[in-house]
Amino acid sequence: MNLRRITTVVGTLAASALVAVSVSTSAFAAEGVLVINGAEYADPSGCYSVDWFPTSVTNQTDAIAEVHSGPGCSGSVEWLVYPGETYHTETAQSVFIL
Repeated sequence: MNLRRITTVVGTLAASALVAVSVSTSAFAAEGVLVINGAEYADPSGCYSVDWFPTSVTNQTDAIAEVHSGPGCSGSVEWLVYPGETYHTETAQSVFIL
């Protein structure tokens, strides 16, 4: 085999491995329960709307929850709610957890 073919094969294998890792990690959700204003979400993943104010976010998962100032998890991150913590706010409009 010549050097160009070896480089192509190695590059293809590396790209395939990268795609496999990125696809498999995107399917994970947090384990546990995220509680937003009393509503419980088991093994949550993604963005959740805040329906009324004041808001309470209790994170009983193994992941960090981001409290956003805008709807649809837009705007700035107002607070990070670590596992085992509760956060109270009057301005948040959404919560994101991976």
